[in-house]
Amino acid sequence: MTSGNPVTLKEEDLPLKGIRVLDLGRVMAGPSGAQLLGDYGADVLRIEDMEGDETRRWPPVANGEGCNYQSVNRNKRGMVLNLKTPAAREVLSTLVKMSDVIMHSYLPDVAKRLGLDDETVRKLNPDIIVCGVSGYGATGPMAQKPGYDLMLQAYTGVMELTGDPDGPPQRAGCSLMDLTTGILAFSGVLLALLAKARGRPAIPTVQVSLFETALTLLAYHLTNYANGDFQPRRAGSGVGHLSPYTAFMCPDGYVLAGATNDEVWRRMAAVLGHPEWGTDARFASNAARVTNRKELTTLLERVFAQHPRQHWIEVFEAAKVPIAPIRTIVDLFDDPQTKATAMLERYTRPGRPPMTLVGAPIKISGAAAPVRHLPPLHGEHTTDILRELLAMSEGDIEKLRSVNAIPA
Repeated sequence: MTSGNPVTLKEEDLPLKGIRVLDLGRVMAGPSGAQLLGDYGADVLRIEDMEGDETRRWPPVANGEGCNYQSVNRNKRGMVLNLKTPAAREVLSTLVKMSDVIMHSYLPDVAKRLGLDDETVRKLNPDIIVCGVSGYGATGPMAQKPGYDLMLQAYTGVMELTGDPDGPPQRAGCSLMDLTTGILAFSGVLLALLAKARGRPAIPTVQVSLFETALTLLAYHLTNYANGDFQPRRAGSGVGHLSPYTAFMCPDGYVLAGATNDEVWRRMAAVLGHPEWGTDARFASNAARVTNRKELTTLLERVFAQHPRQHWIEVFEAAKVPIAPIRTIVDLFDDPQTKATAMLERYTRPGRPPMTLVGAPIKISGAAAPVRHLPPLHGEHTTDILRELLAMSEGDIEKLRSVNAIPA
C-alpha cells in the first residue's frame, strides 16, 4: 500500500490494538487527536452527519475528496449517523456500550440534546473515557462559546505577536491551535487508558480546549510578562530574547541564522569575516546584542548580501553555527530527510485515486505506524460496522435507511 516506508510496525504489535474509539469531532482538533489513536492501533469509528464534515468541502477538493479532511482522518473507518433521529441515537448508544473512548467537540447544551453529555454516556458505559474538545474550556463564562483556530489566535494574542514589527497582526502559517489541541487530546486519552491499565483511579473525563492550548504555546511570553515585566512585541522572523536570530537575505533567497549563546556568536562573527564583533562591547553579550539589535542587524544584512545561500550554509555548518535555508513546503517532497523519516508517503487502494498522506510522527523502536485505512469516504463503512459490531441483518439496516437514520 505504501511506496517505500523502510520499517513499518506489524498490526499485531500496535500498542492500542483492541481499543475502540468513537470520533464525533469536527474539523481539525478532535479528528487529529483521534487520528493519532488510530495510527497506533485503535479501531477509530469516524461518525459524521448526513452532510459530512465541512472539511470535506473545503478547497482544494481532488477527485471528489477534500484534501483538508484527508490530513486528519487516516486510520479510521467512516460511518454516517443522522443523530436527529431516535434510531440513529439508539445505534450510537449501542456503540457507546462497546467502546473505550468517545471524542466529541459539541457545546454542552448540544451534547446533552444528543445524549452525549457525561452523565448520559456514563449510564450507558461507566468505564468509557469521554474526551471533550472545546474552544474556550469546559468551565467559565465562555464555555458555551464555539471556538476556531484563527479566532483563538486573535483572542489570545498569538496574532498580535506574529508578523513584522511595523506591520499588522498576522495568522500563524499553520493551524497551530487545532493541531496542537489534537496532540493534547491524544495525550490525555493515553493518560486515562494508562490509569485504567494500571488499576489506578479512573480518569472518566479528559477536557482540552483551543484556549488552554494557546496559553500553553505562549508559555515563555506569559512568564516573561508576569515575572519579568516584559511585554513581547512582533519581531518578524526573529525572537525578542535572542540576537542575532532572524532571517537574512542572500542574492538567491533567505537563510535563517543566529547565535544561541555568546560562544556561538563569536564563531558566527568569525565566519562572517568580522571577528572583532565577537568582543565589541555593543555585541559581546546577548543582552547587549538585544539592546543594539537594529544596529547589529544592519551590519549583518550587508555581509549576508555578498554571497549566495549555499556559501553561508557551508561555512556556518563547518563552524557549528545554526543556519537553515528558508524553503517552501514543496521542497519537502524531495527532501532526503523526509524520505528517511517516512513522513510523506504515497498510497493506493482499489477504487480510490493515489494520494499522499502525512505520516504518524512517533516512531516505536525505529518503526513507523502503518496506514491501515485511507481517510474514509463519507459513510464508507457504515453497513460494515452495523453488521460487524451490532450484528444487524440487511432487514435491520434497511429499516434504518427507511427512517433516515443512515443514508439511503
